[in-house]
This record gives sequence, C-alpha cells and structure tokens, in this order.
Amino acid sequence: MQTTLAQSTSPSLSAFAATLPGKLLLGLSATAVVAAAAHVAIPLPFTPVPFILTPLAVLGVGLALGPVAGFFTLLAYLAEGAMGLPVFSPTGPGGIAQLFGPTGGYLMAYPLVAAIAGGLAQLLVRRMPRFVAATVAGIVAIAFLFVCGAAWFMQYAGHSLQATWIGSVAPFLPGEAVKILAAAGIYSALTRYPRAETPNS
Repeated sequence: MQTTLAQSTSPSLSAFAATLPGKLLLGLSATAVVAAAAHVAIPLPFTPVPFILTPLAVLGVGLALGPVAGFFTLLAYLAEGAMGLPVFSPTGPGGIAQLFGPTGGYLMAYPLVAAIAGGLAQLLVRRMPRFVAATVAGIVAIAFLFVCGAAWFMQYAGHSLQATWIGSVAPFLPGEAVKILAAAGIYSALTRYPRAETPNS
C-alpha cells in the first residue's frame, strides 16, 4: 500500500496530520508553497503565458498529499486567488479575472493535475521504483495540464492550432521535463523509507 509524504514521516507528525486541524494546516501550508512558486514567473515577449514554477509545486502537492487531499488543496488555492489574495502569478491581473484570462485553462486544471499525479503514482509505485512511478505520473499529469491550458488559450485568443502550439506549449516543454524530474526526485527521496514501524500496514 502506497503512503503519502505525511504518512512516511514520524509517528507523532503522522498522527497530527490525520486530524482535522492537521489536515487544514497541511493544506494551507501547501497552498502557500504553490503561491510562492507562482511568484517565480518569467514573462515571455511573444505570449501571455509566462514561464512559471507552479506546475512543479502542483505536482509536488499531488505526490506528497495523494489524489484527494491534493485535489482539494489546489481547489482551495484557486478559491484564495478568486477572492483576491495575491497567490497567482504577478504577470496576470490577479483575482477572478486571472482565472478567466489567457492562462485560465492552466489554473483551473491544477486540482485535477494534482489528483492525477498523486493517484497514478500510488497505482504505479506497486509495480515500479518510486522515482519511475512519480515520473510517469508527472508526465501524464503535465500532459493533461497542457491539453487544458492550450485548449482554453486557443479559444480565448482565437489562435490557430499552430499559433497555440507556439504560444502555449512548445517553449515550455523542456522546462516542464525538468520540473517533472525534480518533483519525482524530491518525492522518491522523501518517501524512501516509509512505515518501518508498521509491518502490518
């Protein structure tokens, strides 16, 4: 049975993370991590889609917390942004306008991206090494992210398929590959030795 990052830490921390206050604190902390990553954004002159670290944080949240907690954590993140909190990339207008702007497809896909990464990793880790499982899960999750983001961008901007590929997909693929490998590496390193004290789990 696959564990999440919280379950692979000390017993006292795992017990606290299983309580309602622990879950809320963990989720809020995770939204803060995603918000911090969103502020590492580099605008590009040929597209309103910036190069941004948020996908790395979204993958990390999904892998660390699992599909259900990851989904609701990113849903909370979107709610924070919609209410006007400065959690989205500073390259956009902020608030609900950013959710419906050119990058809205990426943003609104985040909860499902985290769920896909966490859920698929849990399935695959039973059959392959943690790093490989997390990498495959990350690839699938990021592919879903770009399908949603590019489809929204194409409709929003009225671009052709080629212009959409150039403006919202192709320039970002090398960076996304690095983010996937980074998320998988961190996940596999931090969950390498789970549950030594619970042989019957």
